[in-house]
This record gives sequence, C-alpha cells and structure tokens, in this order.
Amino acid sequence: MPRIAEGLHRLGSDLINFYLVEDVTGLTVVDAGIPAFYDTLGTCLRESGHTWEEVKALVLTHAHPDHVGFAERARSEHGVPVHVHVADERLARTQSGGERDASLLPYLRYPAAWRLFGVLARAGPPSRVRIGEVATFGDGERLDVPGRPRVIHAPGHTEGCVALHFEGHSALLVGDVLCGRNPLTGREGVQVMPAAFAGDAAQALASIERLDGLPASVVGFGHGDPWRGGVGAAVAQARATGKT
Repeated sequence: MPRIAEGLHRLGSDLINFYLVEDVTGLTVVDAGIPAFYDTLGTCLRESGHTWEEVKALVLTHAHPDHVGFAERARSEHGVPVHVHVADERLARTQSGGERDASLLPYLRYPAAWRLFGVLARAGPPSRVRIGEVATFGDGERLDVPGRPRVIHAPGHTEGCVALHFEGHSALLVGDVLCGRNPLTGREGVQVMPAAFAGDAAQALASIERLDGLPASVVGFGHGDPWRGGVGAAVAQARATGKT
C-alpha cells in the first residue's frame, strides 16, 4: 500500500483519495471514495496481510458521493461502523440537501472537469451510496477508533465538513477542507475546493483558519498529492489563492 507516513496509507486514484490508518488496535478507513474503491481496499488488505475484521471504523470527512462510496457496503457486509459529523448525518443517509454555491457551467471548458464527471457517472447516481446507519460526532471530539483522531469542524464545503488530526501519526487528513489539485480545473497547489462543489464558498475559505498552527508532517487531501510543507504554509497558500 502507498505509505505517506508511518501507519498511514493513501489509496484510491489520481482523482480521488481515501486513506487507511493503522495502529496496534486495528485499522481506520478515512473516507470511502467511489463504490469501485471497495475492491481497491479489499486488494490492499489482502496484499498487506490484513483482513476486514481488523477494520474497526470508517470515518467520513464529509458526506459527498465521492467520499461516501463503499461506506454502506463496508457497514452492511462487514459490520464496519460509519462515523460522520452530526451536521452531515442527513446528507450521508439520504444524499439529498447538499447545496452548491455556484454553477458548474464555467468549469465545463476544462478537460479536468469532464474527466471527473466521467468517473462520477460510472460510479452511478448518488442514491447508490446512501448509508443505512451512521454514528455521529461533533467538533473537538477525539474519536475512539484506531489512530484516535481529533475532529476539527471546518464547514462550508458541506455543513459537516471536517479535518481529522492524527497526532500520533503526525498527519492531518483534511478531506475537502483543502485540496492539492482542483478537481474541476486541474490546477495544482493547495487551495479551497471550487465554489461549484461548496454549500458556502466564503465560509469554506474562512474555515481553513481553524487548521492554522496544527502540528503535522503531512497533510492528506481528498483530491491531490500529499503536502509536506507544514500546515501553516498550506493554509497560507490556500488563503492567497482565495475562492476558486
């Protein structure tokens, strides 16, 4: 499995990431990508000598379809509890109610947008990834799952969007609070997600300040390659870029 820190592995594709965190108590999956990534995770578990029984939790950074992916299958077939911020509980269970702050139309001139749309179309309709049952958490909680991440609520992309600070791994998994590559334009560099995917783009930009100063050697995004230049520098780069 591609390792980005001790006990932390990046999985998925060049467009969409999810993560596997391990410690002596077991495994935590962070986000669930698209449904096809179920097989990706199964293969990685087998090749690394792990089993589904070692997966103790699946924690969502938010409940958009490209992060919910195989969560229901992991829950229903393997009994893996799925955790999400309380403000995204309805979105996780119904895949309805998510709003966009801007139109997708201006992004249609970018080849990156069409490539992403193709991947999402093959993944099927959002109704395919509804989760039957979720456990909820709030801001500041330390989750009792392998890796014991602390929750940083950073709303805007969705109401319940969070980053997860795995202090024991010196890692910050930010989901879509930040991205390392704009999935609609293809632009590289740390930035906030495009307004067309955000419920409130101004709030999303303001929320990144909650990350500033956190100690972490690596930042893992939902989209884009890991960042190793420090959390403060990542926030500063995104702040300078502004809304996208």
